[in-house]
Amino acid sequence: MAVNETPPRTAPPDPPAAPDVDARGHVWSMMRDLVLEYGERRREVSEALGMSFVRTKALRRLAAGPLTMRDLATALGTDKAYITLTVDGLEERGLVERTTHPEDRRYKLVTLTDAGRTAAIQADTILRRPPDALSALSPDELADLERLLETLVTAAKSGGTPPEAGG
Repeated sequence: MAVNETPPRTAPPDPPAAPDVDARGHVWSMMRDLVLEYGERRREVSEALGMSFVRTKALRRLAAGPLTMRDLATALGTDKAYITLTVDGLEERGLVERTTHPEDRRYKLVTLTDAGRTAAIQADTILRRPPDALSALSPDELADLERLLETLVTAAKSGGTPPEAGG
């Protein structure tokens, strides 16, 4: 090449291809199976506490603090009639109590009792125990999985778009 000649230009590399829908569907199916079917934590916690999983979810939501009946129904994705039945059952077992809202007497606040707090902790302990299948991964593979899941959680919180793709 002569001194004044410029080197030939090369095209920038192609961006990595987005995973196709079939691959995403397959990965999602495997994740769902691992969490829902192999873990069986919902059944385990329901049996341990002797109550439906919806009631367990209510206890775990209330562990963060009292909620109105309406807010609890919204948090659990259910309607007013069903949340009334759910709270009735928890109240009969001494796990929650309903009190008048201090700022608006039209509303009832649902609060955990000490027994309810203990049950919520027990449920959380069972639900947070990792499935045995994770022991098949090496520490490096677990770190990779953690990084990938953090990316997925971040994308889900931002409406499904990874931060770098949302630009």
